[in-house]
Order: sequence, then structure tokens, then C-alpha cells
Amino acid sequence: MDGYRGILVYCEIKSGKVIENSLELLGEALRLKEKLKHRPEVSALLIGENVQQYIDTVQGYGAEKIITFENDKLKLYRPDYYSEVLTKIIQKYKPEIVLTGATLQGEEIGPCTAKKLNTGMAAHCVEFKVLSDDTFVQVVPAFGGKVLGDIICPNFRPQMASVKAGLMKKAEYNKNNKAVIENYCDEIVGFGDKIEIMEITETSRERKILNKSDLIVGGGFGIGNKNVWRKLETLANALGGAVGCTRPALDEKWTEFEETMIGTSGVAVSPKIYLDIGVSGATQHTCGIKDSGIIISVNKDENAPIFEVSDYKVVEDGEKIIDALMLVTFQKCTFED
Repeated sequence: MDGYRGILVYCEIKSGKVIENSLELLGEALRLKEKLKHRPEVSALLIGENVQQYIDTVQGYGAEKIITFENDKLKLYRPDYYSEVLTKIIQKYKPEIVLTGATLQGEEIGPCTAKKLNTGMAAHCVEFKVLSDDTFVQVVPAFGGKVLGDIICPNFRPQMASVKAGLMKKAEYNKNNKAVIENYCDEIVGFGDKIEIMEITETSRERKILNKSDLIVGGGFGIGNKNVWRKLETLANALGGAVGCTRPALDEKWTEFEETMIGTSGVAVSPKIYLDIGVSGATQHTCGIKDSGIIISVNKDENAPIFEVSDYKVVEDGEKIIDALMLVTFQKCTFED
């Protein structure tokens, strides 16, 4: 146990850049360092092909050490290869805390690595705490988000946790930051040719990133059907906003993008305006919008829980409101008109 020191952040690379979620975790790792008495070193791990190009980014956002692992096999993401690399890095550097994003990739390789190392992993954390004795506490939603549970891992190392995007804050970028660079490489076996990548399909559909949007139009199960959902998407585009959803809307396949889900198993957002239509207001959703500026809620149920957190409340059928807003928007009228 005493041989484990430091905080390791797995920095995920997607579409040619380090994802925001990973940069947020670097910021949180720096804050954890200040809370822990022994001030552990914060390291960033870059896995893939030609990852040297991302060093300036993670260095600028606070990484004190940068570990790279490059291999031709890592050009395309495969969970067996990536979890094997993460395991090797942890075994070599022995960090006491390992953080990953709660992304599709992070949620695959994190638990796989934890299993290989015979340790635990707390998923979808919303907060980290440090007790007076330096115990690292991972706070996770439980019972559908109705309560928050504290998880500790006192007898095993590393202590692993994942966090959704938007819950933590990045550090200020500083181009003058300098990190220690360590390039590490080893043989990767994985499952060999038992796994074959047959095809990679990328969607060309553009959509705004939720946690970077000043205006979000969110929809829930109360929308009713896919046709009304399309109207909601059109309204959001017309207003220059992004589209968010609740779990039931995603389950109904009205939207196909999991990263548009807001809440404990989605992302946390902080737009200037959040307009929600047909959202009941379950705790697992409302915890993801608590940092919003103005919340405007439309629901035909006057007792909907969402109204408890709303600044403006409209008791009406959601489709009627969408149609009215569309009329105003496309006629280029003002809301006062």
C-alpha cells in the first residue's frame, strides 16, 4: 500500500484532440493534490499512435508528469489493447488514484483494468472528498439519484473512479507549464486476431456540445413521440441551441446520441438558459441542470417535480408550446411581439 503514490489521469483522445472530460479530470486531480497531505504528483497518460502532439495540451492544463505509450496496434481503439496498456502503466508507476472519463471508452477499459488489478472502481462519480486522515472518498448517486453514497477503497490500490463530462472544472491553461515526459512501450497481446475491426462508421450529423452551449432545449418522455421530438430538435436549431434529453427519451430512440443525455448517467450542464419540455423532473436529471442560469419548464402536469427547480413554469401540452415558439422564431418576431 505504501508503494502507491500519485494521481494518474487517463487522457482520452478522440477526433484528433484530448477530450474535455479528460482535461476536467486533470483540473480535479490538481485540486485533490492540494487536499491530500502528501501532495501526490499528477500524471497524464496518453495512449495511441503519434500521441506526442498532445503533450502541450495536457501539460498546459496542469499535468506534472506525462506518460506516453505508443504502438502501431493502438492506431484504432480496441478495449483489450487499451486496458492492457492501462494495466501495464499502473503496475509500473503504481499510482494511488486513477481517474478516467465516464465515456464509452473509459467505462470499458476502467472496469477491465480494475478487475485485472483486483481493485474496485466507482463509476459515474459526482464529487470527490478527502477526509482528515487522507481517505479518498468517491461520491456516487444511488437509488436512481435520490441519494448520494460515499465509496472508499481502504484495502486495495489503486483507487479508481470515473466521472461524466461537465461535473469537474478545468484548470486555467498555462503555456509555460512544464511537465516531465516519460515514453514507455511494451509488447501488447490483447485477444490477438480473435477481435477484428470490420468497419468504422462516422456520423456526419453535426450537433452542438451540451456543456459548451449557452442555450439547451431538453426533452423528456412527456414529448410523446418521435415526430414531436423532431419538432423539438428543429426548435433548438432555430434558436441556436443544443438538444438534451432524459434517459426515457433516449431509451425510446427518439435521439440516438448518448452524449445528449443530461443527469447522473449523462452529462452535467450549465447553460444560461435551459428550456425543458415534457421532462418530469426526476432527481437523476435535475442534478445535471443545477448550475443552469434560467430554467424554463413546460409540462402539462401542474404537479411535475421539475417545477420545483424551475424559474419559469408553463402548464401546457409541450407540442403546443413548441409550435408557438416555432411560429415566433421563423417569423423573426420578438417574444414581446
